[in-house]
Amino acid sequence: MQVTMTVNGTEVTRDVEPRLLLVHFLRDTLRLTGTHWGCDTSNCGTCVVLVDGEPVKSCTALAAMTDGHDVRTVEGMARNGTLDPVQQGFMEEHGLQCGFCTPGMMLTARALLDRNPDPDEGEIREAISGQICRCTGYATIVRSVQWAAAHPAAATTEQEVTT
Repeated sequence: MQVTMTVNGTEVTRDVEPRLLLVHFLRDTLRLTGTHWGCDTSNCGTCVVLVDGEPVKSCTALAAMTDGHDVRTVEGMARNGTLDPVQQGFMEEHGLQCGFCTPGMMLTARALLDRNPDPDEGEIREAISGQICRCTGYATIVRSVQWAAAHPAAATTEQEVTT
């Protein structure tokens, strides 16, 4: 079947098998490998992407289900060479260790901040409760989201990050 969706601001149309999972469509068809594939049962949350601004576990969503929708992956967070404040917050507050859960965590945080620009610690923890981080203990992830909330327009350019 043919699906058309907007991925990170670009409309894409592809022929897919009706049973193709969104995570495989993003990783294998579009080569957007920032979306990680962890458990295949929706338990870990590493595969979270935003569909129409809402966090969706892409390992249990079919690509066909996103036909006509807007999909945002971690690759689409930065805009015009400027990191999203959530990305910057993860850098500033060391919100990652191995990085496997990080893309899904950042997208979940972005969705939270889009709904509630000033969440308290409990709201942040509730938002990320469907995701597993085996490395950080969550404290630095919470601080990263708090940093992003406190600095909604503060982000560095990619040039500043790489130099």
